[in-house]
Amino acid sequence: MSAQPAPAGRQVANDLLAALPREDYQSMARELEPVALTAGEVLCEPGERIRHVYFPDDGQISLLTVVVAGRRTLEVGLVGREGMVGVPLVLGAQASPVRAQVQGSGSALRMKAASFREALKRCQPLQHEVYRYVYVKLVQARQTAACNRFHGVSARLARCLLMTSDRVLSDRFHLTHEFLADSLGVRRVGVTNAAGALQRRGLIRYRRGDIRVLDRRGLIQASCECYAIVRSLAA
Repeated sequence: MSAQPAPAGRQVANDLLAALPREDYQSMARELEPVALTAGEVLCEPGERIRHVYFPDDGQISLLTVVVAGRRTLEVGLVGREGMVGVPLVLGAQASPVRAQVQGSGSALRMKAASFREALKRCQPLQHEVYRYVYVKLVQARQTAACNRFHGVSARLARCLLMTSDRVLSDRFHLTHEFLADSLGVRRVGVTNAAGALQRRGLIRYRRGDIRVLDRRGLIQASCECYAIVRSLAA
């Protein structure tokens, strides 16, 4: 990961930071540094002390629960430009309960944990935006748990692809079989079968992890109702 001082007039791409009043953002800006995120890079492991908070711009970071002596993982959250990585700090915890791993290369703003805690204490608008975000993530996690229990793999895959498209603001993106299997809690063959079904319906094109959404409306219809519920929370 590379880092450099944040330019004074930097355009704010992260939605959470962009929602702050200009003067409040500027008071935080000197503590924020742009970083480049590389796919596969691990930012934090379970049990480790959280040293930085990340506000993604166009990068995506997966939050993974690690099970079976570290050999298996299940995605329990995906963070993009809508939010931040480091929520436990907001709740008074110092250690990460999950592995934070870059899923999609891109950029982010990084802030030291101590600086973030100080900013949270003094900045009421930041408190408002962060608390709202924590609430949304909690509801999303509960919805995803129900989705994984009651809905079929193809519908869940459609939901995952739509949510990724929303985050990257594009109908083209890259997701590996391994990542999708972790996200959906299924074996890789399950991803292959579900992606094949969506592709035969003309909804997506999927080749070696490169995905293109061909029919967004059709993909929404193929998804379960969880996509609409989760999207309404972020509105």
